[in-house]
Amino acid sequence: MSHACVDVYQGAVAALVPFFVAERAYGYAAASGIVLAASLLSSVVQPLFGALTDKWALPWLLPVSTVVGGAGVALAGVSGNYAVTLLVVAVSGIGVAAYHPEAARVARQASRGSHTAMSWFSLGGNVGFATAPLLVSAVVATGGLRASPLLVVPALAGAVLCVAALRGVRARDAAAPKAAGPGAGPAAEDDWPSFLKLSGAVICRSIVFTGLSTFIALYVRERTGGSEVSGTAALFVLYLGGAVGTVAGGRLATRYGRLPVVRWSYALAVLAVAGVVLVPGPPLYVFVALTSAGLYVPFSLHITLAQDYLPRRMGTASGVTLGLTVSIGGLASPLIGTVADAASLRTALAPLIALPALGWLLLRTLREPGVS
Repeated sequence: MSHACVDVYQGAVAALVPFFVAERAYGYAAASGIVLAASLLSSVVQPLFGALTDKWALPWLLPVSTVVGGAGVALAGVSGNYAVTLLVVAVSGIGVAAYHPEAARVARQASRGSHTAMSWFSLGGNVGFATAPLLVSAVVATGGLRASPLLVVPALAGAVLCVAALRGVRARDAAAPKAAGPGAGPAAEDDWPSFLKLSGAVICRSIVFTGLSTFIALYVRERTGGSEVSGTAALFVLYLGGAVGTVAGGRLATRYGRLPVVRWSYALAVLAVAGVVLVPGPPLYVFVALTSAGLYVPFSLHITLAQDYLPRRMGTASGVTLGLTVSIGGLASPLIGTVADAASLRTALAPLIALPALGWLLLRTLREPGVS
């Protein structure tokens, strides 16, 4: 639940952009600069916070970073000065970045290594991101951007939830220290080659997801000849599959193992993305749903695999998997847009078919962590 409260602020910055354009007459370049300040800075510094949490346990960082992440967004609408807006949004991004590596470590500790429990943790982030536009619209509708301080409420709730969760974990481990779960004994050696292969696959997945989430609404309208509603419906299907797929991934991994499920998901994504790009008309929605499943089922499994490949550097593993690889995927969107302007949107999206296949090839040689 605290993960949902934090990731509201990952989606809130982009949701504020239309209001910045309408109320402050920001151009597209200025508006995109605000989003870039939050997302890129957050993604890049996450591994740095991960390295810190590898050296020291920093549980206090969870409630503090939650409040910082919310306060930055809450202040974004107060000042009309562009530089100030850029600064507070950047501070919010740093707060979000500080939260994730330590939260992933504590969630793994609390879950005792359960894949299903970690999938629920990941789902929290997806829910927060998806609800951000609704929250921002409701708040700004009450009083314009000047009402943005109300957006701090989820951060305050998230901080309280963090404190409650930390107390629960601490009390449980104090009562049963021998059952502390993963990380209780000496950590195994780090497997950097496997971690780098996994990171490469996550980058492939990120480029596909970011590219489709950016352009799927426009593309579906173009391919189906529908209205704006048809494009919005496609985007909703893409995000809805995330809620279902993330939880399903944990359950499937418990039954069949993590790597088989991740490989099947990437193989499914190849066929599904091909359907999105090549199939016209209403059947396109079916392939959007299949693409969502293929991209989201392995989402939480990426995190636990990365942590187990780098057992001595779980914070770094979490920071790279949740942050840096995602930002690299986001950097590909302008390239897709450039190709679409020069040729067509279908031509620009076609290369995305090959990326899950490349990810599958990287995953094919991996072994379950700890298995020689």
